[in-house]
Amino acid sequence: MLATVGLIAFLALPVLAQDGTGVVPENAEARSYGGGWDCALGYRVSGAACLAVDVPENAHATGQSYGAGWACNRGYEEAGAACKAIPVPEHAFLRSSGYDWQCDRGFRPDRESCVPIVLPENAYLSEDSSGSGWACERGFTPSAEACVPIVVPENGYLTNADYGPKWACERGFFEADGRCDPVALPAHAYLDQESYGPGWRCERGFQAVNDSCIPIDLPANAHLDRSGNRWRCDPSFQLADGECLLER
Repeated sequence: MLATVGLIAFLALPVLAQDGTGVVPENAEARSYGGGWDCALGYRVSGAACLAVDVPENAHATGQSYGAGWACNRGYEEAGAACKAIPVPEHAFLRSSGYDWQCDRGFRPDRESCVPIVLPENAYLSEDSSGSGWACERGFTPSAEACVPIVVPENGYLTNADYGPKWACERGFFEADGRCDPVALPAHAYLDQESYGPGWRCERGFQAVNDSCIPIDLPANAHLDRSGNRWRCDPSFQLADGECLLER
């Protein structure tokens, strides 16, 4: 029995050593807490020993027990068991990540090179590196490779929007066939610049009927609702034939 126990303990030693336990081998350091040991930077566990990691040129040891144990330096990329320099074309610079490049201002990427951005008239350089690299000045809109003027009708103004309509009508006007026509404001109404509707709303106590505002005939036991342009029955009353009758 003693021989069996001894054999089990002997066989268990390499397994424990792989976990950083047991006698501290060469090129290892004792842990400052929890007991055991870790291989020094540039070495990794192999059985009960620490073997040197074969770090290629332009790389550094990671100190990790998994993977290759090394990583390429900034500006280099892995190529098999080596690290090759990332090719940076003329008029470009290495990104801060170190794994890609970006064209200088005034240039845009074209495959593996950076070509000059040709600015059309009434345009300026933009920060969008994925598109044309330029944007039109205020009052102009892109069309093919040019910036054409935005035709704003009388009583209209530029919206400065990147998407959607380039102009809108001034307050008191509405868009009609490319024009800004005045809003015909009926009596007891005020301008309402909603994107839908006639461009006006009736005052409180009036309701819209066709193109006019007529007084609301408020029945007994009723009140104007939140909009002020409709009415509803008071609590405990219900609508019946246009009247508010007490619930039974």
